Amino acid sequence: MLKKSNKQREELNMSKIYFTITGMNYYYGTEVVEKGDEVKLVKEPDNKYDKEAILVKLPGLGGIGHVANSVNTVMGECYSAGRLYEHFKKKAKGKVVAVTSKGVVCEFRKD
Repeated sequence: MLKKSNKQREELNMSKIYFTITGMNYYYGTEVVEKGDEVKLVKEPDNKYDKEAILVKLPGLGGIGHVANSVNTVMGECYSAGRLYEHFKKKAKGKVVAVTSKGVVCEFRKD
């Protein structure tokens, strides 16, 4: 089996887009999601606090948080809501890859 070079690994990782769910403590907390869960993303252009707001929904519960859009809330190599906003029209999906005390990291998936 051939080992992947660092460049090959970087190219593979760059093809995936990750985002952080933030503000979950204002909804149900991080306890409502676990690794592998699918979430839905819905743009909120009329949000009075952020014109690039993206609501994160969990089937059966509705809104559980928002895609992070601040240097204080975006974790690791995740995209901010502003960067992610251009990658879909109105709705998209994500898959939970990590749940931490600071937030939830998801992989972005186009509808």
